[in-house]
Amino acid sequence: MLGAIVRALALPLPGTRDTIPWRIWSYNAAKEGVSRLYGVGGNPPERRIVSYEGAETTVDMPPLAIHELGLVGRVYRWANHRRFPNTTALIVAIKMPATIADIGLALLIYFVVRRAAGERRARWATVMYWLNPAVILDGQALGYIDPQYVLPAAGALVAAAAAWPIAAGALGVAALLTKPQALFLGPAVAFAIWNGAPERARVHAFLKASAAGLAIASIFVVPIALAGGFWNFVQTVERLGAHDMLSGNMSNAWWIVGWMVRVQYTIHDYGFWGALTRQTQILGISRFMEVGYPNPRPIGSVLVLAAIAWALWTARRSKDLWLFSAVAAFSIHAYATLGAQVHENHLYAAVPLLALASAGRPRLTPVYAAVSAIFAIDLNLFYGISEDVGYALPRSLTIVDATVVLAFVNCAALVWHARRLRAECRAATVEGSLLPADASAIPAGRA
Repeated sequence: MLGAIVRALALPLPGTRDTIPWRIWSYNAAKEGVSRLYGVGGNPPERRIVSYEGAETTVDMPPLAIHELGLVGRVYRWANHRRFPNTTALIVAIKMPATIADIGLALLIYFVVRRAAGERRARWATVMYWLNPAVILDGQALGYIDPQYVLPAAGALVAAAAAWPIAAGALGVAALLTKPQALFLGPAVAFAIWNGAPERARVHAFLKASAAGLAIASIFVVPIALAGGFWNFVQTVERLGAHDMLSGNMSNAWWIVGWMVRVQYTIHDYGFWGALTRQTQILGISRFMEVGYPNPRPIGSVLVLAAIAWALWTARRSKDLWLFSAVAAFSIHAYATLGAQVHENHLYAAVPLLALASAGRPRLTPVYAAVSAIFAIDLNLFYGISEDVGYALPRSLTIVDATVVLAFVNCAALVWHARRLRAECRAATVEGSLLPADASAIPAGRA
């Protein structure tokens, strides 16, 4: 009840300015569908400009997310007698897909954990997710759409652990068609499909999962191609990583690098102490390279890929859902901490995935609490409870910008997270899996 009340109170908040393109996409998708919104034809392929209430943007999200926004847009338009007023009700409407996915994640955690570990642990895991401030702040308060891709991604891990490769492949691709950050969960999902299948059937399971994923992708991409916008869509995908920023308000390793560079170049204006304690801001990659530093994009990519590869190797003998989820959560944490151009909301997926992992591997609970706290504090430091509404912790509280201090804490937390993951994987080898490939083999109530 408390979680539902807090969510209901947060829904009318304006969120961040990211909700502006959400509204534009919702309006245009409701009015004419999704297939032509990426642009049609042109040489080079045109990037279509879509508008609503005097604001303009291009579509730079995968099609399933746009379909979901279009669906609520059609309902909103019908409820307003074919009008589309820019009101608080519209803010609530565009937050509904994420809210429904948020409820879906809570239900998924409850039923999966109850099946494998009993009623008591299921209730505890669900309540700890449902009352998690980081979850509510990301979705209902600030209006991000992260739950919409994490729900199918978590479903893919559950399906893989239960040896249902077709469902796992379909859900994994559905997550990728909702938000591009699902790409960093792809290795964990593929790993779960492989290890979750009987040894003699692994190749067959992987092929079935791939075929199912291809079928789901075709459902959403073929209409775009038939409308003449395939290369326009491909161009949009290619530009997803083109943000000119070391870190997009994510307190991570590159936020520290940006702060250090700013200190170096502002000492002569503000003095050492003034430069050290001044509130830091986003530093563009172009500016970073202008002053002689290397391109951070490939460096960050190599670091992230190395961390994910290490996690997969460490968990290579794992066969239970909890460790599949733990590997996925670590992959997202590594991406959010080591990758360049990461935005403040990109750590979200680690929170529900750690909620699921810690339900079966309780020694991961402190990591879950730490990552949740880091994520919630990061969002609050930059946006309060909603952009331009306030209630943010003061960034001067720690003398040096609190976001920089938090970035150091986050980097240390990633190292700790890696140590805990390695310890759990070793323990699983000795103790055996809590949840074998066939989840239905464990009766309710068995710990």
